[in-house]
Amino acid sequence: MRLMRTAVLSLTLLPLAGAMPALAQGNWSVLRTIHIGGEGGWDYLTVDAATHRLFVPRTTHTQVIDADSGKVLGDIPGQKTAHGVALVPSLGRGFITDGGGAGAILIFDLKTYEVLGKLAALPDSDGIIYDAALGRILAVSGDKGVLMTFKADIDPKNGKIDPPIELGGGPEFLVTDGTGKVYINLEDKDMVAVVDLNAKKVIARWPVAPGGHPVGMSMDKKTHRLFIGCRNPQKLVVMRAEDGKVLASLPIGAGVDATKEDGGEAFASCRDGSLTVAAEKNGSYEAETVKTPLGARTMGLDAMHHKLYMPTAEFEPAAAGARPKAKPDTFMIVEVGRK
Repeated sequence: MRLMRTAVLSLTLLPLAGAMPALAQGNWSVLRTIHIGGEGGWDYLTVDAATHRLFVPRTTHTQVIDADSGKVLGDIPGQKTAHGVALVPSLGRGFITDGGGAGAILIFDLKTYEVLGKLAALPDSDGIIYDAALGRILAVSGDKGVLMTFKADIDPKNGKIDPPIELGGGPEFLVTDGTGKVYINLEDKDMVAVVDLNAKKVIARWPVAPGGHPVGMSMDKKTHRLFIGCRNPQKLVVMRAEDGKVLASLPIGAGVDATKEDGGEAFASCRDGSLTVAAEKNGSYEAETVKTPLGARTMGLDAMHHKLYMPTAEFEPAAAGARPKAKPDTFMIVEVGRK
């Protein structure tokens, strides 16, 4: 696939601590495309790097795919509008957010893919992660504007989530620093909310300007930087997690949905078929843009093998002013890695 490259200056003139290494020319590319097929859309893809499995929500069901062969290993039913998957290998459990209807979080067995139970949640249950340090599942409800939390070893049939924490805006994705702080994009407020899980409240809200409508988020826990994917203006914003200071912003493509961080490099995947890969050196950022298929807006990271997996499909020609529709049975996973 064709590779485009740009250099973008940091917004700060101060040297950044723990600087990321500069990118080598043409470092990343599409390695292969895996045809999967099947019905349904797609949302946040989660990678189990240790077992080479991909967990992909497909609207009414969630597929489990072998990352090496592309074989569908399992298909977890029972969702209305599946959004994300969190994995807890130590307990042999997975968790799926279902944003349809009144909202739910489905619990399944990681080996058999059997559904163990379903927790009552809130409408538009969306982004979900596991905080291993605290042993808690964290998920957001976009419609209700809250953070939901509960222990990962919850009773799957009779358990109840903790009282939700009000965020003051519509959340999208989230990250945790492992010490009790959670960072959450508030798309409709153009801000990041910081939640103290011990205090059970928002302790700060930081603007993402010059970006706006933040959706994707990831974190480099070594340098305490947040990487925030913004849709309008289209930016990859680098923010300091201690105080919300914006250290840099880079232009990205249209329709970003996810960001990831791996080994000092930041990634932003966009619906228009572009993947921005950014790194910093001596106070300025370099970015390469990997050409990806249309619709590859979100991604999962295999940090063990340094690969990205991006779900998408083939599309019909789009009518004027409308998004193109996916062709039936063309769902695929795009694997991106170093050349």
